[in-house]
Amino acid sequence: MAPRTIDDVLTELDQVILRVRNEKSRLGYFATLYRNVTLKVKQRIAAGFFEDGARVEKLDVTFAGRYLTALENYRTHQNTSRCWIAAFETANRWSPIILQQLLIGMNAHINFDLGIAAQTVAPGSELASLETDFNRINNILASMVVKVRSDVEQVSPWIKLLDSYTSQTEDRLIEFSLSKARTSAWLVANMINSTPIDKLGRELEILDEGVTKLGGLIASPKGFLLNLGLRVIRLRESNDVPHVIDVLSET
Repeated sequence: MAPRTIDDVLTELDQVILRVRNEKSRLGYFATLYRNVTLKVKQRIAAGFFEDGARVEKLDVTFAGRYLTALENYRTHQNTSRCWIAAFETANRWSPIILQQLLIGMNAHINFDLGIAAQTVAPGSELASLETDFNRINNILASMVVKVRSDVEQVSPWIKLLDSYTSQTEDRLIEFSLSKARTSAWLVANMINSTPIDKLGRELEILDEGVTKLGGLIASPKGFLLNLGLRVIRLRESNDVPHVIDVLSET
């Protein structure tokens, strides 16, 4: 049954995390980050942080549902978005560092799913009224990313090597900034809102293809020195998947 409330989402995420933790699967890294974000959104709704808390909850549930459905479809070998397939398959590879694992999940969820979810809960003329709360959700996402970097440092002691590169070089690793991704998501919502239904499928295919390519650059960035640095970082990272999930779970 699809989740209907944020509490339902948290319950499903807990089940996912427990399963992948027992499987010692790196799929648990993004799932854990996402649970932390969902909990923060729930707390902010309760605190009256949003203009329309009920609609934000609906957006959160719709947004999360896309990730949960994509994950389940991937696990059961059913069709799902190419950008999510790329993200999930990264978890089966040894070389990407933890930060890359998280970023490629964020890439699929923000650059592809978020705009679709926003337009779903606020179609047509309702979309414009969602923008303020949409931006507030994005601010929560941004704040959580800052925290997760410090968490990652506990299990990836040489992650600070990235700081030895210029900001331009680090941009080549992530290939997108979170602020640009959030802006892109709002543009996606408006694109969907203005696209005739008979043309929407093709537009989403094009979007999926672009987000998939971006995910590929996150997982396998260009540049010999950058890749060498990533390999050194990876060699020092913890390979204890349950432990990494536990560290990322700390709030």
